[in-house]
Parts: sequence; structure tokens; C-alpha cells
Amino acid sequence: MSLAHRSDAVHVRAPGKINVYLGVGARHDDGYHALATVFQAVSLYEDVFAHPAADFSVSVSGAADPASVPTDERNLALRAARLLAEETGVSDGVALELRKGVPVAGGMGGGSADAAAALVACDALWGTDVGPARLHALASRLGADVPFALHGGTAVGTGRGDRLTPALARGRFDWVLVTSDQGLSTPQVYRRLDQLRESRGALADDPPLSLDVPVAVLQALRAGDAQALAPVMLNDLEAAAVAERPELDAVLADGVRAGALTGIVSGSGPTLAFLCAGPEAARAVQEELRATGREALHVHGPVAGARIIG
Repeated sequence: MSLAHRSDAVHVRAPGKINVYLGVGARHDDGYHALATVFQAVSLYEDVFAHPAADFSVSVSGAADPASVPTDERNLALRAARLLAEETGVSDGVALELRKGVPVAGGMGGGSADAAAALVACDALWGTDVGPARLHALASRLGADVPFALHGGTAVGTGRGDRLTPALARGRFDWVLVTSDQGLSTPQVYRRLDQLRESRGALADDPPLSLDVPVAVLQALRAGDAQALAPVMLNDLEAAAVAERPELDAVLADGVRAGALTGIVSGSGPTLAFLCAGPEAARAVQEELRATGREALHVHGPVAGARIIG
């Protein structure tokens, strides 16, 4: 019997995200880049089931290629469970079952959503009751996108993206996502960005430690105005992602021709996010892109972060 069908399992659902805006500073000596980003959680989810066990294990389903998701110590959800156990003195194990709904290596934070969901699920399973602040601190140790997956909604991320400030986003934003069955390596995309900047002489001698999100982006979100948001969306990683995967450029153009207000590479890609004027417009764009043989999903945001189901 699948763990998901056993009554003593804890089920937590966490959303994927898109980067409405992503400004990337130059690389520092420690290898990291300062970021200024706006995350929005969207209605594409990871489902994590946690069941009592003597040891730690993880299984995966739902991915186009389950073998592409590690089930050893590289798995972020497994690392999250172990971290919580170590920090709280829990001697129990957990069997984690991950049902993937977010594209793997698609720039939408699916692995981070798994980690956030695992923290919440194990906290409930073990009764550790560490509280939101400590969960956030643990999430920050696992990766820059994990704290946002805990909270969901819309937020500004600075530093490495893990210092979060909630952003007011009124109403609903409709997106069409075009996914790929072949992921992109985030470290490789950052390396390509550094190479492009060096070749263009755009590498700062003293890169700033922090960046700012333009006021126009926050105003458009606050107003719930997709028309105003479209022209101010930006992803500094887009040129690098397109350099790694040139066919993305044609898809971006096709989405706009199909009626999207604008299109952008989500995070490090290769998922593309097309902002639409509303639900009907998004469905029309989705149909046009599907007619060209592409996998297109209609989602909306913002949605809630990691939460227990049932």
C-alpha cells in the first residue's frame, strides 16, 4: 500500500513559484550573487506525505522521469527531515513520499517546496511544535527558495533571496506556463550569466551586497494590475538561460503572439511564464500554445504556502 493511503500519514501541500522579477548582482568571492526578486506562489503543487518509520527514506512519483529526482542525501526533503530531527533531538525516522506536480529542474522551486512541506509534515508528525520563526530559520539553511515555499503568497526576496518581506498583491494574476521535459542546471545558468557579463565588460569591480526591486513592480502588484506589471517584469538570468537553451527565445515570442501580455523565463528556467490579462485570456493562450505541440499549463497566483491537508 502506498504511504499516501495510510491513515497515519501527514499530508502537506506546498506550491511552486515563479519569479515575477529577478535582479542578479555580480558574483562575490564566496561564489554567491546578491538578488532582488519578487516571488509569487502559483497553483501548481508538490504533495508530501510523512509516515512514522524507524529510519529516513524518500520515494518519488508524478515526475516525468522519477529517476531524475534523487532519493539519497541529495534530496532536499530528506535533508529537511534530518535537519529538523537533529535540531529538536528527535530519534524517530520518517518515510517521505513525494508526489511531484511542479516541473523538475524547471526553475519553479519544486525541490524547495518539497523541503518546506517536509519540515511542516515532520513537525506535525513528531509533535516538535517548533513554531513559524524557527521553521523559517531551518528553511533558510536548506536553500534560498525554501522559506518562500513555507509562506507562499507574494514576497520580495533580498540577499540570496532568503530574506523575505511580504508584498501586497491584490486580486488574482493569471499565468500560462510552458514546461520542458529537460531541465536546466541552476549553477550552470549562473555560470553562463557570469561569462556573458565578463565578455561584455559588465562585471562590477565592487558588486553591491544588496539590490532593490523597482517601485513600479510593487505598485503594479499592489494594484492587482497585470497590464501595468507586464512591462516592468525582468529576469537577469533570462539571457543566460536562452544561451543555454536557444529554442526558448522562439517560445517566448510565440506566447506573446498568442495573446500573452508578456513572457519571461521563470527563475533559472527552462519553464516560461506568460502573464495574461485574465482567466479567459490565459485559456486562449494555453490553447494556442498547445496547438503548437507545447505543454502549457494555466495557473494563478498568489496562493498559500505549505499547509497540512485533511
